[in-house]
Amino acid sequence: MSEAHEEDEEDINPFTMLLAGEDEDGDPKRNTRLHASPGKPQLEQHYVRSVDAALVIRQLPSQGLSFQLWPAATTLVTLLDDHRRDPSKSPLSPILSATSDGPDRVPLSILELGSGTGLVGIAAAVTLGAIVTVTDLPHVIPNLQFNVDANSAALTANGGTVTVAPLRWGEAVDVELIGREFDVILASDVVYHDHLYEPLLQTLYLLLGGRETTSFVMAHLRRWKKDSAFFKKAKRAFNVEVLYEDSPSEGSRIGVVVYRITGKKIRKSNVVSANKA
Repeated sequence: MSEAHEEDEEDINPFTMLLAGEDEDGDPKRNTRLHASPGKPQLEQHYVRSVDAALVIRQLPSQGLSFQLWPAATTLVTLLDDHRRDPSKSPLSPILSATSDGPDRVPLSILELGSGTGLVGIAAAVTLGAIVTVTDLPHVIPNLQFNVDANSAALTANGGTVTVAPLRWGEAVDVELIGREFDVILASDVVYHDHLYEPLLQTLYLLLGGRETTSFVMAHLRRWKKDSAFFKKAKRAFNVEVLYEDSPSEGSRIGVVVYRITGKKIRKSNVVSANKA
């Protein structure tokens, strides 16, 4: 991880970085807002080129941040789409190919943390033909389920499945209910509120602790200097590396960075002390 990522103090307002109606090539099929009235549910269509499918996502801005699509999610969706189109050029190949290739290939098992609208998890299921579990806080689950159901045709057509489940960070019982046997864990823009750093790290330890075969792929758009506290703690407990850096959006000096985080063979006490650092 470069020092620039840890020391940059730029503030970014996520509400000014909503998806455009067209992509940069002027293709209206790329991302289209189908319905958007102030205070009302917003429907957006996200075109996935590799499978020629349009995913429909409902946002509920009036209900809070968990019901809105953030910039890092679209970066992950683009990477998944590009991986399906040409794995040889994909920064995700070292992770996805290593876990899915072989004569006895079985569908990837993927967990998404802090799914929000569920776009990333749904896109992973569609592009990879994967078995995906999308999770978030209990009050977010109904909208997550709505979005999964709205894309059932695309999921069926591409051999993917998505299950919706509540998962509260830092709660071991929730992890036990969904299990730990996942090939890949995904997340986007989950390092935001500093009071959630420790619960997220605790959940990651439950999922990755002592395991080097499961990768946590996290897309992150840095907003404040305090974000570096999460990564400093994470590097004490896990292996952390940069997989990909997106170009900055217009008016910004930094872009979305995609990290790969894997477990170390360490004692649990080391994670506890890291969380208290």
